[in-house]
Amino acid sequence: MAKRAQPTMPSASAFSVPSRAAVLAGRMSASPAVTVTPGAQASRISLRAPQKSRTALSRALGLKLPDRPKATTSSGSRTAIWLGPDEWLVIDDADVELMTAVASVKALHSAVDVSHRNQAIMVAGPNVEATLNAGCPLDLSETAFPVGAATRTVLGKAEIVLWRTDTKTFRVECWRSFADYCFTLLAAGARDAAM
Repeated sequence: MAKRAQPTMPSASAFSVPSRAAVLAGRMSASPAVTVTPGAQASRISLRAPQKSRTALSRALGLKLPDRPKATTSSGSRTAIWLGPDEWLVIDDADVELMTAVASVKALHSAVDVSHRNQAIMVAGPNVEATLNAGCPLDLSETAFPVGAATRTVLGKAEIVLWRTDTKTFRVECWRSFADYCFTLLAAGARDAAM
């Protein structure tokens, strides 16, 4: 009886990693009051962990995971955004492997690469708060939402993460499937804010 050959798996180098297409490529909305532009590609992980795991994860990521609502912490190009008592969105440059940074952490945690899921939209200008308030119900005054503040919220009917990166600049993180909707809503808000 002839022996069957065992199937072999292709080596890792035999697989190609698809590149993400820029879902908002070429889009821009500009008025004297506000500009709305697609954000650059980024590396992102959704991180969940209990209190006792934070020290090990913070050490691995090179920044202290924030521990209060609306808080962010940054180190170089990396930022961790507090989304809940045990949840963060960590963002870095597109060529950074965030999963590699946390892979050796033995403490209990869940890390999921969501780089492909999200699209950033940058909203900047003197009327940025009014533009965002066209679809976001939060008080975005600097007193209530200072530079560095971030939270999960809504923009129209889409869930977003909103982060104030500068006095008159916000970063909107939305799911790619809602990117066109969010961009169009923000562009309309920018036109209204210019009137």
